Amino acid sequence: MLAKVLSSAVIGIDAFIVDVEVDISAGLPSFTTVGLPEASVKESKERVKAAIQNSGYAFPDDRITINLAPADIKKEGTGLDLPIAIGILAAVGLIPKDVLTDYMILGELSLDGRVKPVRGSLPTALTALRAGYAGIMVPRENSLEAAVVQEISVLPVTDLSQVVDFCRGLASIPPVKTCLDTLFSNSEHYPDDFSDVMGQEHVKRALEVAAAGSHNLLMIGPPGSGKTMLARRIPSILPPMTFEESLETTRIFSVIGGLDRGQALVVRRPFRAPHHTISDAGLIGGGRFPRPGEVSLAHNGVLFLDELPEFKKNVLEVLRQPMEDLSVTISRVNSTLTYPASFMLISAMNPCPCGYKGDDAHECHCSPISVERYRSRISGPLLDRIDIHVEVPAVAYKDLTGGTSGESSAVIRRRVSMARAMQTRRFKRTGIHCNAQMGSRQIRRYCTVDEDSETLLETAMRRLGLSARAYNRILKISRTIADLDGSEMIRLDHLSEAIQYRSLDRGKTRT
Repeated sequence: MLAKVLSSAVIGIDAFIVDVEVDISAGLPSFTTVGLPEASVKESKERVKAAIQNSGYAFPDDRITINLAPADIKKEGTGLDLPIAIGILAAVGLIPKDVLTDYMILGELSLDGRVKPVRGSLPTALTALRAGYAGIMVPRENSLEAAVVQEISVLPVTDLSQVVDFCRGLASIPPVKTCLDTLFSNSEHYPDDFSDVMGQEHVKRALEVAAAGSHNLLMIGPPGSGKTMLARRIPSILPPMTFEESLETTRIFSVIGGLDRGQALVVRRPFRAPHHTISDAGLIGGGRFPRPGEVSLAHNGVLFLDELPEFKKNVLEVLRQPMEDLSVTISRVNSTLTYPASFMLISAMNPCPCGYKGDDAHECHCSPISVERYRSRISGPLLDRIDIHVEVPAVAYKDLTGGTSGESSAVIRRRVSMARAMQTRRFKRTGIHCNAQMGSRQIRRYCTVDEDSETLLETAMRRLGLSARAYNRILKISRTIADLDGSEMIRLDHLSEAIQYRSLDRGKTRT
């Protein structure tokens, strides 16, 4: 007695088809699973047996062999419970085998036969669409997520008996539909708004420039100056996510089980703020069973690193490759996985160990050596990859009590979106999407300056000792400022503003 059920497993952020082959033959009672199952898959035999019996079906007292094909790829997770149980019931003749060729099945079983949520429903739905299947059966809690793929039928299931009755033609399961317009209707409403921030107009302008060109940014200021508060509001001024961006970001959250209950799609740009004690694997991704790290969870959004010098040096250094390549590649003996990692890096630090260097209201007792040692925790190559350095002074009392609020996030977002639209048109056939991603060829083509601007830039390079990478950063920032101004040409005032956003170079604070 042989039966085959279609299911899937996740590798990276993609799902691949798994053929669950069940053979029941005469012999001593046994339950064997082959095909490189990990511990959670091997343990499924106990859950499957109890679920079948507690659902009122007889469990065969024969030799049961489960093969998970392809057999050369490791399978992990609990999503294979339900297809294994359906395969066993089909092998004993309780379920017609021809029904099982149209649907991919995914779900974890509890001991009483209920179907529990699993990870990777959205990648599974996308794989089913590409393979041409009629639809998928997933736990009800995952159905909205999978139904984002509207070209296939998504059947929500709650228990084993419901699936058996459907396969036998005794009951129907209405497919779930997701209205994408409804999902995106509230995507621009954020709980934190820039109108809440009093003062700091210079810093707000720097954040607007960073958002308009997707530039990395470092804020330097004393404790209580509002660095974290400003950083948390950056997603509210970024352009709304497109459906393609939402789909790719949701796939990442789906494979780690990071979606909220009932959430179908990530429609707001992610904001990730890991603690400075995080490991390099936690930040970049990896582990025994590789999973996306914080840089991938911040894909199409913001990665905020507060107290930047407090992060371990090896953790900061592994950031350099994803900041350049916009992806993370993790190599293991049996596989090589690539996770997307296109994020804005927003970081913050104090000017010195005590935090009050340059603050008129507090006295700093840090020696020049301790200040240099503190700042040297951030390497030059990493600092060069941060486009904008901006000082965040302590907020003046008159700004706190002025009673007037600044521009709202919606107003700033409109300007940012217009600048991004210019960049989209400019880079339409180049494979890049914003100014921060420009290479040397695009910089030479789109960042030309006049003679006066060239003289200013040459002077700044010589006096500040800027590297070639810092030179390119200034030109990219100038291009973004010009885009915010609606100008096709980079003017002298655009370049001057860009140069002042290299405060660590301008102030010679690293020496």
